[in-house]
Amino acid sequence: MGIFARFFEKVASLRGEPTQEEVAEIQATLIAADIGPTLTQEIINLVKRERGDLALAVKSELMKCFVSNSRELIRREPLTTFMVVGVNGTGKTTSVAKIAERFHRSGERVLLTAADTFRAAAIEQLSTWADRIGVAIHSSTTGSDPASVAFDGAKRAMSEGFTVHIIDTAGRLHTMSNLMSELGKVKRVAEKVSSVDEVLLVLDGTVGQNAIVQAREFMGAVPITGLVLTKMDGSAKGGALLAIERELSIPIKLIGTGEKVSDLEIFEPALFLDRMLAS
Repeated sequence: MGIFARFFEKVASLRGEPTQEEVAEIQATLIAADIGPTLTQEIINLVKRERGDLALAVKSELMKCFVSNSRELIRREPLTTFMVVGVNGTGKTTSVAKIAERFHRSGERVLLTAADTFRAAAIEQLSTWADRIGVAIHSSTTGSDPASVAFDGAKRAMSEGFTVHIIDTAGRLHTMSNLMSELGKVKRVAEKVSSVDEVLLVLDGTVGQNAIVQAREFMGAVPITGLVLTKMDGSAKGGALLAIERELSIPIKLIGTGEKVSDLEIFEPALFLDRMLAS
């Protein structure tokens, strides 16, 4: 039985106002769902006062966590540029490939720019993905200036008639201030050629509250327009999505649901809640 199924089973057994022991048990269940302390307390308060359809009331409360912004990725004519950022190990480059494949499948001309120049393996990984998907790639040598690579990629995207340009940046720890400030430089330099229409932050959906800490640091370096949550093929930590969007007020636009390049979905809050509450 899943976490929220246990929660509703416990709530259904209540007779009148819950005792302190029952509240503690419900609280422990919600904390295990990784929805964060603030939302946990709000649901506890709801359980204490609600005497009607509790499941409907809880879902309504959870829906308030989501911002009203569109979940669709921005598209501008003649060229849309995406910049993708994130911490090492989140599945950032794989997410870049999934986004590229999604656009390529819909008929767009896609160019990937490998602005992660710190590791030769990163350039090779993106090149492998580009070959597999069937899209073009712009890259330079290891150790090149990432901003210069992004600039050259933007010029190529404009001059060769690409319709989607995706800049993959180096994964970096959110605590490394020099590397974080470099992200701003990459964006500024690329925008000398064309606007960066979306800055997508890739977060590991299984790390819960730590993802919020990471995101706040990235938000201080570049204006994040949307979130990509990876490793969401299970529902065990699905509650973290609620806390992440509620705390950051930035829309979760995409979720990675598996290893295949096609395992990327536009995030739909209502559908997500239905699945989570049923698990």
